[in-house]
Amino acid sequence: MQKRRILTGITTSGTPHLGNYVGAIRPAIAASRRDDAESFYFLADYHALIKCGDPARVQQSTLEIAASWLACGLDPDRVLFYRQSDIPEIPELTWLLTCVTAKGLLNRAHAYKAAVDQNVAAGEDPDAGVTAGLYMYPVLMAADILIFNAHEVPVGRDQIQHIEMARDIGQRFNHLYGGEYFTLPEARIEENVATLPGTDGRKMSKSYDNTIPLWSAAKDLRRAILGIVTDSRAPGEPKDPDASNVFAIYQAFASEEETAAMREAFADGIGWGDAKQKLFERVEAELAPLRERYDALIAEPDRIEERLLEGARKARERTRPFIEKLRWAVGVRRLAKPAPRVVAAAEGVAAGAVATPSAKQAVVTIKRYREKDGRFHFKLVADDEVLLESRGFESPQACGRLVDELVAIGDDAPALRPLLESCAEASGRRAADGAIAAALGRLKAERDEKARQKA
Repeated sequence: MQKRRILTGITTSGTPHLGNYVGAIRPAIAASRRDDAESFYFLADYHALIKCGDPARVQQSTLEIAASWLACGLDPDRVLFYRQSDIPEIPELTWLLTCVTAKGLLNRAHAYKAAVDQNVAAGEDPDAGVTAGLYMYPVLMAADILIFNAHEVPVGRDQIQHIEMARDIGQRFNHLYGGEYFTLPEARIEENVATLPGTDGRKMSKSYDNTIPLWSAAKDLRRAILGIVTDSRAPGEPKDPDASNVFAIYQAFASEEETAAMREAFADGIGWGDAKQKLFERVEAELAPLRERYDALIAEPDRIEERLLEGARKARERTRPFIEKLRWAVGVRRLAKPAPRVVAAAEGVAAGAVATPSAKQAVVTIKRYREKDGRFHFKLVADDEVLLESRGFESPQACGRLVDELVAIGDDAPALRPLLESCAEASGRRAADGAIAAALGRLKAERDEKARQKA
């Protein structure tokens, strides 16, 4: 029986709060343990650029959110956990989908219409301040979903339209190119997921500045909880739990027995200070061990980076062949007679020249080694010239996986770029990207030829 593919994206533009934990993180991680489902979780850093113009904030949010999901129990060995920008097939698919998407469909997108309505109400030009990114957001979201042919996408009711648009776009592509290329996704509405009130009683949201940060130190968490707005009923006066922000948050963390006991305490007239103290103790009991794991993860971003790159490697085992299939479908194909391969100067041929049998071919190797600090490294070498030297890895397996991915990508420059940036963090590149890509292309060709000979 085929497993249901379930995809969840997390925009990297803010700091997680209690509402995110209760409404998204905790239920999604529970769902990731289903035996009948294959789960995809990605950090939507390209989406973040639409909402946030602060590069440091986007990077820091990516780190905080990745650490949050891992600390709360997401198992990257069980699910695909990756960063959107590490999958170059996603923006490529976005363009393929853009070319079949009707402008009228995008004109009806809620976010775009809301921005236009706001401008008109203010007497401004309808498109004032509206970026192409905001306008094209639904197509990028469709690409996120369709690249893995997800069956289900858990969303709030305000996001249903995006899933419907992804269906429309995928169906249009299937129709135009005469095939069932894309599975049409379904929105899964989580009716039973709690929506927490913020400190002022409205929905907990960064927009309202009423959040309780998820990873606050215990003393700061207590201070935030003590600041929750309550009514003026004194100790001893019965209180209505169903109208209380304190009770609503408590119920989201407590067992049925604890909730029943707190409901009884409200009927007996518990003081607001005591109720808030009980709320703090219950939330702290759940978050304290998770906070310890979060602090350990956030202190070692290299560990998170390795997890994300490994997730991207596994994800691209699917996306690379699929995008090739889609390229063929739209006519972006190799010519019937393959053109001569163009090589770079690093291979001993003038840049842009056509390789010939007599052209000098550099001897290209990847050398792996271990430094005195115990970390594992590799070098890409061409005729004893070091073209690329990696950062250190904690395990030989992590080092080997990145080597394998680099060789598998070969001279696909756009796909190499994020990996080369990652490799260069510690030691740096010693050659231009083109020379590195050419050398990796040689290694890939040699590997492919050996595989053909064995077959």
